[in-house]
Parts: sequence; structure tokens; C-alpha cells
Amino acid sequence: MSDILAENLSGKSVMGSDGTELGMLYNITMDLKSGRLNDLVVEPGEETPTRAIDYDRDESGRFRVPVDRVQAVKDYIVVQR
Repeated sequence: MSDILAENLSGKSVMGSDGTELGMLYNITMDLKSGRLNDLVVEPGEETPTRAIDYDRDESGRFRVPVDRVQAVKDYIVVQR
């Protein structure tokens, strides 16, 4: 995947590879020692079927999608489901 600036990801919609809209990108977590990106933190949309989504969640109910599940970044961020 080519390099993408983080500022271009802010507020981008996140969609599963099966077409399910997961919500909007809220943040990205990283390991400060290694600089490795860990998770996309996704704010679920009002119509997101949250029970059917099998990603871990943070204390606010946001999905934590491992960065290695990202398949494409275009109009949406597409993640493997």
C-alpha cells in the first residue's frame, strides 16, 4: 500500500470487506517505542449493527480494528471482516 498522510484519514468512513458500514475513523493507536500502528479506532454509526461486529471495543464502545486488517484506502477505509 502506498503512503497515506494521517490528516487525509481524519473523519473517513470505515467499511467492512463485506459492505457493512462500520462507522467513522475516530483515531489511530500506535506503539510509541516502535512507532508501529496498532488499531483504527472507529466510532460506530447509528445504523451500524454493533452486535454483528466482532472487533474488540474500547471503554467508549468504539471498535478497535487491527491495522493489519486494512485492505484499501480510497473514498472509504476498507477492512477485512
